[in-house]
Amino acid sequence: MSLSREQMLAEMGITPRWVLREDSPLRPAAVPDQPDQCTVVAEPVPVSVSAPEVAVPVAMPVSRKAPQVSPSSVAVDGLDWPDLAHTVANCRACTLCEQRKQAVLGVGDLNPDWLFVGEGPGADEDVKGEPFVGQAGKLLDAMLASLDIARGNKVYIANAVKCRPPGNRTPEAGEMASCRPYLERQIALLKPKIIVLLGKAAVHAVLGEDKSLASLRGQPFEYGGVPVVVTYHPAYLLRNLPEKAKAWEDLLFARRILRQAASPNLPF
Repeated sequence: MSLSREQMLAEMGITPRWVLREDSPLRPAAVPDQPDQCTVVAEPVPVSVSAPEVAVPVAMPVSRKAPQVSPSSVAVDGLDWPDLAHTVANCRACTLCEQRKQAVLGVGDLNPDWLFVGEGPGADEDVKGEPFVGQAGKLLDAMLASLDIARGNKVYIANAVKCRPPGNRTPEAGEMASCRPYLERQIALLKPKIIVLLGKAAVHAVLGEDKSLASLRGQPFEYGGVPVVVTYHPAYLLRNLPEKAKAWEDLLFARRILRQAASPNLPF
């Protein structure tokens, strides 16, 4: 007797028979033809997840102008004369460098008794690279000769600033502050026995005083253990000839201090 496939499965005990339906989840569901049989798809419900707070760095505004190199950022205290001269020649610490022909470090004996500090290079000094070479320089040389000394012979001459101020004006406080480390290093290398400050700008640069020269003249000051004397700048004396006598008194006062330091037993 011939049995059908269903009957043979029934005889073998394999029932019921599973039929794969058209809407099985293993197959894509057919799109219904009738409007009333449309499948409704639930929209996903957004879930709010609180993320941990993170500190976000805020970008600071950056200046487009290249930073200027100041002496304080350089190890000026450790420079010898060649390195100091090179550093000063390439200094861009203040705006005075923009119009200079060259920086003027100083000139004279590197083992001096006397250190004269002026204000800043003038037009002639800017060209020649040496301080006090104009009319004021000639007057200073005459003053030194009256003391039986000369530039280059136990004398060194420097300035509060190393670049010429525009129009030969007086250096500003910020400009002198930029150059101060250079002047301080010069004094440390020179080890002078006495310092003579020529003019108010030099007084401000070395002593930090802003008083009138008339109130500071004739008084002994000190810088790093070195005696300091204040007097007028030669350029001022050229415009005020009667004051030359006062400047001569100041130089004699400085010489007495120097001699007293060398021979303490001598009367002042």
